Amino acid sequence: MTLFIPTRAAGLARLQAFLPNSGARYADERNVDYGPGERSNVSMLSPYLRHRLLTEDEIVRDVLTRYAFSTAEKFIQEVCWRSYWKGWLELRPTVWSGYTTRLASLAATLGDGPGADRPLRKRWLAATDGNTGIACFDDWARELVATGYLHNHARMWLASIWIFTLNLPWELGAGFFHRHLIDGDPASNTLSWRWVAGLHTRGKHYLARAENIQKYTQGRYWPKGELNENAEPLPPDEVPAPGRIKDLPKPKPGLRTALWLTEEDLHAESLPLAGIESLVAIGGELSVDAGSRWPLAEPVIAFKRAALDDGLARAAAAWRLTAQAVHPGERQRWFKDHGIEQVITAHAPVGPGAAALRAFERELADSNIALVPVRRDWDSAFWPFASKGFFQLRERIRPALRELGIP
Repeated sequence: MTLFIPTRAAGLARLQAFLPNSGARYADERNVDYGPGERSNVSMLSPYLRHRLLTEDEIVRDVLTRYAFSTAEKFIQEVCWRSYWKGWLELRPTVWSGYTTRLASLAATLGDGPGADRPLRKRWLAATDGNTGIACFDDWARELVATGYLHNHARMWLASIWIFTLNLPWELGAGFFHRHLIDGDPASNTLSWRWVAGLHTRGKHYLARAENIQKYTQGRYWPKGELNENAEPLPPDEVPAPGRIKDLPKPKPGLRTALWLTEEDLHAESLPLAGIESLVAIGGELSVDAGSRWPLAEPVIAFKRAALDDGLARAAAAWRLTAQAVHPGERQRWFKDHGIEQVITAHAPVGPGAAALRAFERELADSNIALVPVRRDWDSAFWPFASKGFFQLRERIRPALRELGIP
């Protein structure tokens, strides 16, 4: 089942269709999961935001052309939650590395070799295949795999049942989501699972309750007596103090420059590239590894690949240059053929994309080519205020929008 067309044009069409519902209706009905056939109460823009086929500032700007801030505040806050998660992880990158290390360790126990945990594998397979016997959970697990999407409230319920009723490691659940979600974002996904578990806000967890599920699924599900509604939060882990948002190097004028796209940011036309007059080539590649131990599902990779092609085509038209996806084995020749001296790319937040760019930077350095990441003004306006809870960033929304020129 294809829910999302991986182009900016499709994202813009979806935004225009959602705008009439971005005010009071969204605030009133956003928590209701009407089922896979009815999603008009939510935006369905997350895959386009995740890959920045659409940007946060243009979405908020369009919403505010229709509604006053007070009317659309709830939706704008939800857009800013994504920025909060990204900023929070950017300030604490070891939380991501700790999660991936733990996930790799758990994944190793799910196999058939020495050290395998067969009872865990059996329970994990029941959950990921949708065979737990809890009807709502099973339907959501199957919907996720089939469509690459879940309503946000269903994500919270599923995560809570996974952790507190099925007693499965939260890291395996976050990995399951990240593999299958078209909008799978390293920060939003990982930190939302930690929040449900009670690890993000110490001692405060999210418990799925039968009556809440009955209410917000319009009676489609009522798992009375099937859920652990008295579970305690998971034991706290060590969370590092926030660091700081690092300054980025500036592009050097006069160098033969390539623009490099990845699936992290596919609206190169709106990157802050003023003053770059020596752009001679446009290339790009996916940072995901389909052959990794914990690979993304093929529909997720297919969306990213097609979205990259769309981003390259638009960039080619904007700068009147050829643009192409470059295979890793052909990168060195591509840069040499174009005489590239520096490469500009959108800054990738903490996650697989950032790790891939670090490796790319080392490869370029061997050829005396500088990699220059560019951070968007939106991120610079919000990320530094993600050092504590969301309230600190929420209070920043109005002044930040004014600074960004969004009335």
